[in-house]
Amino acid sequence: MADAAGEDEALMREAMAAAKDARGRTSPNPWVGCVIVPEGEEPAAIGATQPPGGLHAQAVALAVAGDSAKGATVYVTLEPCSHHGRTPPCADALIDAGVRRVVIGVEDPDPLVRGRGVARLREAAVEVEVGVCRQAIAEQLAPYLKHRATGRPWVVLKLAASLDGRIAAPDGSSRWITGPLARADAHQLRAESDAVLVGAGTVRADDPALTVRHLPGYEGDGPLRVVLGHAPADARVQPALELAGDLPDVLGQLGARGIVQLLVEGGATVAHQFHHAGLVDRYVLYLAPALFGGDDARPAFAGPAAGTVQDVWRGRIVSVEQLGPDLRVELAAAGE
Repeated sequence: MADAAGEDEALMREAMAAAKDARGRTSPNPWVGCVIVPEGEEPAAIGATQPPGGLHAQAVALAVAGDSAKGATVYVTLEPCSHHGRTPPCADALIDAGVRRVVIGVEDPDPLVRGRGVARLREAAVEVEVGVCRQAIAEQLAPYLKHRATGRPWVVLKLAASLDGRIAAPDGSSRWITGPLARADAHQLRAESDAVLVGAGTVRADDPALTVRHLPGYEGDGPLRVVLGHAPADARVQPALELAGDLPDVLGQLGARGIVQLLVEGGATVAHQFHHAGLVDRYVLYLAPALFGGDDARPAFAGPAAGTVQDVWRGRIVSVEQLGPDLRVELAAAGE
């Protein structure tokens, strides 16, 4: 039994690897991986979700597997859909192919699925197991799972700062605090996001383009550019979606547009607003081995700080990675 459990986990991680390769090309659909294993054989097929309008991961893998899918075990990171959308239901496709067993990483919270895929498979006498690599897959699919459960995007706040927490010199200059590897990683973060948001003050001060660069081979229009407030007509960020109002309402509007992951890039006032409102799901900090060495350099957050040490926000470190001379630190809320 232990060997079988270990094999299930190993094959599910292959499905996760396929899903990772599809990240950034499938939104607003989830990035899903699938592995089909005929009994007693090596994996017959690996599939991942295609861009919107294309096949889901199970359909891709079934097309490769052909007749060998009959009696096979299927490993899929997310519960198969059971409804007609742009493509036919994946649960029905698995049943029609004659698979014997389906191993699922996490349930799909989408109201159109939410257990119906599992129920459809079991009604057809397909053996179903749910929860293999659940925690790791929930992390991989966190933006999608939040969007489908709440209607709001997953919010990532990105900051580039010196080790003493400053993002610009007193004269406003900030290019470049971090090195090229950190900047390339930040552009990868943009490429994985559906929208990138800044405040109108940052647009006026820095005139950012908010496009995806430094990624060889990257194809696409880049994320939707969102400005809190009004951006000048000749700003490089244009064309942009200009929004105003309470941040929860802004997130609701973006979620309704199919924005699954929102990257908040600043500036300091906007960063403080999102942080203070408790709306950040992940903090990604690029820290340079540099010190401004004074209190007149500009801080990462512009606004009132926690009043006492007991009120300080405390999270958990998800990961730490060295990128050339810089550090990439990812934080999440302590209870998450």
